[in-house]
Amino acid sequence: MSLRVLVADDQGIVRAGFAAVIDAEEDMTVVGEAADGAEAVRLAGELAPDVVVMDVRMPELDGIAATRIITGRQDAPRVLVLTTFDLDAYVFDALRAGASGFLLKDVYASELLQGIRVVAAGESVLAPSATRRLIGHYASGAAGGTPGERAPGELDSLTGRERGVLTLLATGLTNAEIAEQLGITVGTVKSHVNAVLRKLGLRDRVQATILAYDLGLARPNPPGTHL
Repeated sequence: MSLRVLVADDQGIVRAGFAAVIDAEEDMTVVGEAADGAEAVRLAGELAPDVVVMDVRMPELDGIAATRIITGRQDAPRVLVLTTFDLDAYVFDALRAGASGFLLKDVYASELLQGIRVVAAGESVLAPSATRRLIGHYASGAAGGTPGERAPGELDSLTGRERGVLTLLATGLTNAEIAEQLGITVGTVKSHVNAVLRKLGLRDRVQATILAYDLGLARPNPPGTHL
C-alpha cells in the first residue's frame, strides 16, 4: 500500500521537483500539491494524506500555522517540515506546532524519502543541525521556557522504568542504545516508548523530548546527539 503524500510549497518548480522525486517511488504516491498554507490545510482535510511535506515560508498561511491546524485534527497526517532557512525559531515553532520532522531543503533525495518513511511509521526525524539547536537552546533556557516550569505531576502515570526510558530518549539515544544501557531488549524499549507516548498523550519522540526538557527531567548532552 503506497504512502499518500501531500506536498506544500509556494515555489512551483520546487514543489514539482519534490513531487516528481516522491512519485517515482514504488511505495509513495503524491495525492496533491498546495501552493500555500491555506490550500495545504484544505487539501489535507480533503485528500487524507499519510504525510504532508510542508514548506515554512508561504503566503496566505505560513507552514507553521498550517501544521498546527492540520495536526490538531482527529486522525491527522504526519507533517515533515522542509525549509531553506536553518533558523532557531523555525525549528522550535515547527516542533511545537506538531511536526514530526524538520529537514533542510538541500538534503539528498534519498534523505527526503527516508524522512517521509520514518515519520509515516510513527517516528521522528530532525536534521543534525536542528537537533544541536534544540539541545543547545534548552541548555540556555531559550527554547520556550525554563526547564521544570510544567507540572511534574504529568509524569505520575509513568512507571519508574518508563520514566527512565523517557529520560534516555530525550538525550537523543536510539532504542538500541537505550536497550544496551538498561540491559533490556530493543523490543522492550519500544514497548516502553509506546507506553510513554500513550500515557502522556504525545505524538512522537520529538514531543516526548520537548516534554522531558520542559519538566526538567532531561538535561542537555553535548552537540552531536540525535533523536
